[in-house]
Amino acid sequence: MKATITVLATAAALVLCPVTAQAEAGDEPRFSVPGRGGGTCVDAPLTITFPEPPALGTTGAIEVRRADGTLADRIEAATARTDRKNVGSAISDTGLPHDFSYESIMIEGRRADVYLHHRLEYGQEYYVTVDQGVFAGFDGVRDPRAWRFTTTRREPKPGRLTVSAKGTGDFCTVQGAIDAVPTGNTTPVTIDVRPGVYTEIVYVREDRPHITIKGSGAKRTVIRYPNNDLRNGDKALSDGGPEDVCPRRVLETSDLHNCWRASFGVDASDFRMSDVTLHNTTPDGGSQAEAFRGNNERIALERVHLRSFQDTLRLQGKGFVSDSHISGDTDFVWGTGTVFIQDTVLESTDRGYISQSRNDETRPGTVFVRTKLTRAPGVPDGSVALSRSAVWRFTHSQVVYIDTEMDGHIDPAGWQIDPNDCAQAQQTSFWEHGSTDLSGRAIDTSQRLACSRQLTDAEAKQWSDPAFVLGGWDPERGHRGEHGSRSDAHE
Repeated sequence: MKATITVLATAAALVLCPVTAQAEAGDEPRFSVPGRGGGTCVDAPLTITFPEPPALGTTGAIEVRRADGTLADRIEAATARTDRKNVGSAISDTGLPHDFSYESIMIEGRRADVYLHHRLEYGQEYYVTVDQGVFAGFDGVRDPRAWRFTTTRREPKPGRLTVSAKGTGDFCTVQGAIDAVPTGNTTPVTIDVRPGVYTEIVYVREDRPHITIKGSGAKRTVIRYPNNDLRNGDKALSDGGPEDVCPRRVLETSDLHNCWRASFGVDASDFRMSDVTLHNTTPDGGSQAEAFRGNNERIALERVHLRSFQDTLRLQGKGFVSDSHISGDTDFVWGTGTVFIQDTVLESTDRGYISQSRNDETRPGTVFVRTKLTRAPGVPDGSVALSRSAVWRFTHSQVVYIDTEMDGHIDPAGWQIDPNDCAQAQQTSFWEHGSTDLSGRAIDTSQRLACSRQLTDAEAKQWSDPAFVLGGWDPERGHRGEHGSRSDAHE
């Protein structure tokens, strides 16, 4: 396989690399970056589209150079699957910068997408070379005239930013827009994410509060990545030393490195997100893998679809979820936070546990109101617990289900504790009220765990108020109905 080399006549006028008739016909690789005339984003990935699915090699590198020949970035094939870079200026609790493990070359079908270590400069012309050996059987690209592009000239001002996978916004990645928000931010910033699939780890530092991310609908805006405990969590960093630990740790001994394994992580307060799908694409059995982790006060998710298997949603501090869809199998709603989830589908993809709350005696746990508990095909009857708790460690766990529709996969006992001894769960609050099946018929709760209880009508009314649960924070004020009361995330 040999690349067709074409001289770029006017690099400043074009973003997409021109190709020959052979390449257009699909006989040779095509080289591109997102965008049209005027330049591409400074955070744009590079794409090579091959006639057939390529295989990543083990030698050589992809280099991005400025027009004067100076090196801007270099991606080594040998380390492309376990490359490292700092995302979102992440720093640990000790002030140490944290570098995430990520894939700098990702292959999907006939496409090879190349993700740089850092963004490029504004208003610069670049060219790309590819060594022989980066892709098996591909001779590479050595002519500096073959693949050239320019970046946009002006850096946008934060306030309202746009992200477009096609290169028609201020940024090509969600992280690129977040990085444009100044540290110490004190004013609201809205990031509009246009339709597309965004393959990236996203991280929001504690000192970038007041960010709102608005997608174009959960079926149209997808942010995904296979991040997990084996790649960036405790299992991956067991030899990383005690210094590189999570910021804002709640559980001193167990929150060492697990904050880095989410595909979308937020340590900032006053964060809102709506109308997107967050998909942690870690395969089933691939270890703990949050689609979203929020670890601060006043974090709100509306009309989102969160997809993973184990630990899909983790919220600490105060969190609110509405009109959404969350899928997983093991503890797929969990954390130490006070969380209110309403009008949301909770889909079990296998036998397991829906939630695990680790709140202490100073705060409420997780409250589900008007949710629907469904299952994927093949999930057996009676195989899923509403929640579980290790009462020897988390003595005050609280989980509440109010006016919830439940399919037959829910265990008749409802709840699970370890050890299985209600005498040791005197301070655990496993509460329920008004549960029905999917047809609206009241569920027989006579077999529920002995140390759980059914709420009175008055108690259920009180716990159905998000402002009561969340200590006075009203997450719906000024936001309800902005995009309509429902979206394609809640089905």
